[in-house]
Amino acid sequence: MTLRPIDWGVIAAYLVGITVFGAHFRKRQRGLRDYFLGGRELPWWAISLSIVSAETSILTIISTPGIAFSSNMTFLELIFGYLIGRVVVSFVLIPKFFSGEIFTAYQFIEKRFGDALKAFTAGLFLVSRALAEGVRVFAIAIVFEIIFRTGVLPAVVIVTVLTLIYTFEGGFSAVIWTDVIQLSIYITGSVVALVLALHWIPGGWSAVSHMAGAYGNKLEVFNFQFNFHQPYVFLSGLIGGAFLDSASHGADQIIVQRLLAARSKRQSQAALLVSGLVILFQFALFLVLGVVLFAYYHHFPSGHTFQRPDQIYPYFIVHSLPVGLAGLLTAAVIAAGMANLSSALNALSSSSVMDFYRPWIRPGREEKHYMRVSRGMTVAWGALLIALALVAHLLKESVLVLALTIASFPYGSMLGVFLLAVLVKKAHWRGTLLGGLMGLAALAAVMAFTSVAWTWYVAIGTVITFLTGWAASALWPTGNAAA
Repeated sequence: MTLRPIDWGVIAAYLVGITVFGAHFRKRQRGLRDYFLGGRELPWWAISLSIVSAETSILTIISTPGIAFSSNMTFLELIFGYLIGRVVVSFVLIPKFFSGEIFTAYQFIEKRFGDALKAFTAGLFLVSRALAEGVRVFAIAIVFEIIFRTGVLPAVVIVTVLTLIYTFEGGFSAVIWTDVIQLSIYITGSVVALVLALHWIPGGWSAVSHMAGAYGNKLEVFNFQFNFHQPYVFLSGLIGGAFLDSASHGADQIIVQRLLAARSKRQSQAALLVSGLVILFQFALFLVLGVVLFAYYHHFPSGHTFQRPDQIYPYFIVHSLPVGLAGLLTAAVIAAGMANLSSALNALSSSSVMDFYRPWIRPGREEKHYMRVSRGMTVAWGALLIALALVAHLLKESVLVLALTIASFPYGSMLGVFLLAVLVKKAHWRGTLLGGLMGLAALAAVMAFTSVAWTWYVAIGTVITFLTGWAASALWPTGNAAA
């Protein structure tokens, strides 16, 4: 079975509709506060759903079911760590973010340590986010190759250009409200796919549960064995997930931008904490879907050889769902890709302009000038992400693990710097910068010469950065609090 005209109609209607809807927010963009923070007029619940949408991406939808399909549900241990990380960010970092008017996370570091540390953390964000987002854009191509048979380049260009249109025009308000719509679409679509697959399997959930037990306990959630080399065991997931989430939600502009857009500190905290419950439900849904698809293809062999587990769910959408629903589910997967891409484009643009261009290249210009530059930066980053996606096409491992590994490399140093800024009053910029560099160097050595699981990367980088920065600041008392 392939997509039929009505499926193409659903997909086309979605792509056109979401682009037009996002672009209409242009009339509300009166300045940088509107373009990058939505005027701080956005409701907390919309921000909460947007946080989930931003961290989900297309990788979650196509890779998470593939993980459970090929192994089990122990990936969920990482998500429990995410909940701890959100608590840390809510009560340690968010109060500091709301102590003054800032547009990016790295302006907070500038206030505490000066220009050098702001450039260090913002630079790490721009480089690592661009690389990781390039992988995510490539993930869209995986779906397009199966569904549209377009090849890599047309796939990434089409989706990137459409997302650029509404991000360019509508700014952050467009990002938030399209996120809400796209989250609703892909969650609803995935629930529909799960229900239908269970309905078609003889014996329903009982048969799935029995088969999951017979093939290595695929419904296993907790693995209490301890092994530094396995990513999905309890301590690796809980500790690694807590550090990873603290970094991604407390030091990465993509999420911090949403926290800063809330109307108050309390609403920002509420948005982040509630998003944890939504993300737990979402990952549980996708993992269960992967187990169900394992049972489904046991009963109804596809005759198709899957080259990577990321292809299983898209293949099911195209070849198993009835007419109309296949188009809905395809639109749902595309929705996730566009939601994450729009978030990355706006965050990369905001950091480029607010952390580098406005203070150092063209300071003191009028607001209209910075608005034009911000839109230009959005387009430039879109072009770069297309190029990086084509490079990611040459890599063979799971796109989800690849993107998380790329993000994990700088996250440790970034989180360590933020924790030093908040928790150590005597920390100064020289000691903190030394700590950040040592954290990067030590983690590079760990990644190159050991087989430690990627889930420990952020924890290792954070601890080394924090301890080195604290010790250097104490032993190097001539440094000032700021550069």
